Amino acid sequence: MPRSAPPMLAVSHGLLRALIALNLLAGVFILGLLVTSFVAEPFFVQGLGMQRADGGPAPILGGRLIMAIGLASVPLAHILLTRLLGIVGTVGSGDPFVSRNAERLRACAWTVLGLEGMHLLVGAVSAASPIDIGWSFSPIGLLAVLLLFVLAQVFAEGARMRDDLEGTV
Repeated sequence: MPRSAPPMLAVSHGLLRALIALNLLAGVFILGLLVTSFVAEPFFVQGLGMQRADGGPAPILGGRLIMAIGLASVPLAHILLTRLLGIVGTVGSGDPFVSRNAERLRACAWTVLGLEGMHLLVGAVSAASPIDIGWSFSPIGLLAVLLLFVLAQVFAEGARMRDDLEGTV
């Protein structure tokens, strides 16, 4: 990131780096929880307060499914964050309208769509099991997907126009 870059770009760069590290740390944490749920199930159920008041079986299967979905979302979040970091890098260097950024934005759109699908899956698991995680539906993620696809097309068109202009000079 060059020194002449606006302060918010430097903040964005640092924040994305931190989020990448936190995402990987969350993946390790979720994997640890998932393994613990199999290796020490009674301890796990008691520790998370998953014992039911009516004496029925603990909702361990639903919890494990949600952890597996969470674990599967880690690589998708990594793709999203690293593509955004690449875009911030090109903006910082003063060259944002390149075809590579259009590809990055398209990848972000597909990744957010995948994450939204996983979010819906978590809702389905929550609805089908006695585990209550306070899940609710929001269309904002799907609107973000549409916005990212449109923005990707804008960047592709901007890159094409720039290439055409450079070809005439």
